[in-house]
Amino acid sequence: MDILVIGGTKFVGRHIVEAAMNKGHNVTLFNRGTNRGVFPELEWIQGDRMKDNHLISGRKWDAVIDTCGYHPETVRKSVQAVVDDTEIYTFISTASVYKNFINEDHVDEEAAVLTLSVDKVKAISEMDEVTGETYGPLKYHCEQVVYEEMEGRGLVIRPGLIVGPHDPTDRFTYWANRLAENREILAPGRPDRKIQFIDVRDLAEWTIHMVEQQIVGTYNAVGPEVKLMMETFLEKGRLLFNNKADITWVSESFLKRCNVAPWLEMPLWIPETYPISEDLPAPNGDIGLNNFKAIKEGLTFRPFEQTIKDTHDWFMEENRTLSDTCLDDAKEKMILKKWMQAASV
Repeated sequence: MDILVIGGTKFVGRHIVEAAMNKGHNVTLFNRGTNRGVFPELEWIQGDRMKDNHLISGRKWDAVIDTCGYHPETVRKSVQAVVDDTEIYTFISTASVYKNFINEDHVDEEAAVLTLSVDKVKAISEMDEVTGETYGPLKYHCEQVVYEEMEGRGLVIRPGLIVGPHDPTDRFTYWANRLAENREILAPGRPDRKIQFIDVRDLAEWTIHMVEQQIVGTYNAVGPEVKLMMETFLEKGRLLFNNKADITWVSESFLKRCNVAPWLEMPLWIPETYPISEDLPAPNGDIGLNNFKAIKEGLTFRPFEQTIKDTHDWFMEENRTLSDTCLDDAKEKMILKKWMQAASV
């Protein structure tokens, strides 16, 4: 197949390109020229998708995969440039389109979504920074543009937390790195809390499978296939590195008093005893996107232990340091010390 990837050099797009190449497809990249050294052997069309979409029009593509659309009008320009020249347009969206995916279990593709008024969307310039408040709704409106313009030839994929090598956010790398260190581990909240994520390579391989089969529609893409609890994740991750350190579970209320920021400073943790922000209520159940529809169409998952190991190996090979947003060693030790002191009173 001749596949055009919009983006394709950072994280999700990079792995999608690799998955397509591994299947023998011809891949062309359309982006602003960032990370040019990643795929020097491929054809690059350098341009800004906000104003240079004419560079990709008038040429036949078996599939277009859009990995980096955030504003509906930007996506519309890209879709309109190829609408007559491609069989399927795939848009990588997000689980953040859902109103209550952190409050409910088994959220399927028909669940309520976040939206913005027409006037609000128009008021948000393509140059405006996407915020936590606008990210989910804008992605949903991007999805609708794909469906409107492609008329039955659109594929929308809604991943949850995407993890693995080359992840720039450290939301999973934090734990892969932490579990490899042989010292006491601070664990947040309830041990049997359900967590979900998807290895970027599983997402990429399945995306190419869907494109090859010309399957359209909306799909949640998140794993694992069976329920995974935070306790299981930490225990098996610790064993993976032969880490004999203790895991100490600290209550959410205590973490709040210590000013630990959910999800960013303490990745994979979304508190259920207090709101994350003024805009988001406290969750009242497990995080639970329903992935049955995607599994039926061939989505599979490698063992999460493999994802942990590969992420840590990449972290070490690249000689990276964790983001400043992650909980630092000194603060973790301070919290553990205070927690033990409080427990002994």
